[in-house]
Amino acid sequence: MGLMTIIKKLKQKEREIRLLMLGLDNAGKTTIVKKFNGDDISTISPTLGFSIKTIEHRGFKINFWDVGGQTSLRTYWRNYFESTDGLIWVVDSADKRRLQDCKKELDQLLVEERLAGATLLVFANKQDLDGAVSSETIMEILDLENLKTHHWMILGCSAVTGDNLLKGVDWLIDDISSRIFTLD
Repeated sequence: MGLMTIIKKLKQKEREIRLLMLGLDNAGKTTIVKKFNGDDISTISPTLGFSIKTIEHRGFKINFWDVGGQTSLRTYWRNYFESTDGLIWVVDSADKRRLQDCKKELDQLLVEERLAGATLLVFANKQDLDGAVSSETIMEILDLENLKTHHWMILGCSAVTGDNLLKGVDWLIDDISSRIFTLD
């Protein structure tokens, strides 16, 4: 029995999923987690460091690792890569001037060996704001169509209204569970 088989069987028993939530500062990572969990989103402050929120959903125990996106914190992101099943990359669709920074940071993440098996969900957040860039345009800017190393999906969403948050997390669960929670 190989190590991966043992790990798969342990995960099958626990049905636990670890999602790492990253993106530039002010993209809406914490708001997404709070909204998904039904928490109050009227007062959100920047995440300094990280927070973990565990949610039961569809028979799974989902651990959201929400890590701050300030420039000074990005060098610490690698400390959270271990055992990540899914990466949620949050983009502020209304912040056009930082989309290239967003691409640069995502590109650096996608070559990390410890994230090699992780499913990627890109939330093009703040679609409810006037002037927000469409998810199709963000897909082009991030060059996702040429991404062959990860299963991925991009979805326009709004952390404030909750639009498409459930759809995105459900897609992540389906993709991850089809790879991890299968019996050999």
